[in-house]
Amino acid sequence: MLRIWGRTNSSNVMKVLWLCDELGLAYERVDAGGPFGRTRDPDYLAMNPNAAVPTIQDGSFTLWESNSILRYLARIHAPGRAIYPADARRAADCERWMDWQLASLNPPMTTIFWNLVRTPEDRRDHAAVAAARDTAEACWAMLEPRLARSPFICGEGLTLADVALGPYVHRWFALPIERKEMPGLSAWYGRLKSRLGYARWCAVEMT
Repeated sequence: MLRIWGRTNSSNVMKVLWLCDELGLAYERVDAGGPFGRTRDPDYLAMNPNAAVPTIQDGSFTLWESNSILRYLARIHAPGRAIYPADARRAADCERWMDWQLASLNPPMTTIFWNLVRTPEDRRDHAAVAAARDTAEACWAMLEPRLARSPFICGEGLTLADVALGPYVHRWFALPIERKEMPGLSAWYGRLKSRLGYARWCAVEMT
């Protein structure tokens, strides 16, 4: 059986758990990271020298890096499904937004989240939060035209692009920050919340 190492309040683990629900995959989850530790243990480092979560074990195969895990699970366990398009150009469009999530969106969203959720109030860097909020808003604004004309990032159906970005849009709307009105983004967030796996794993209390 597929085994997933990681804590449920990690955005990167959320992606993987949500995708498993979308694909109907059975799995065993093992708590790791944060208060559960384990990621610096020798046996875990042998699986994932990055000492981060998630890590998966699928039979004899081990993989880390959340977006790579999404691609693998879709290819191996759901070949031909529209969630990871077979067409090269459509797949590239999907993967572009997955890479953008890591390179552009993740840094400012992480700064906001860690300061406002996981840092005591007297130690928060409010200047960093303000700058990160502006950067994150500019990132979300890049998606707005797409989501104004189609229900999901890559068109009519859910793809890995939506799965990769989904945990972060929940944080964007749930964090106590000012937000520019973006109707397309709001409507997309509403559609994601209607999906059982997203509601179960991503649209949850932030800790």
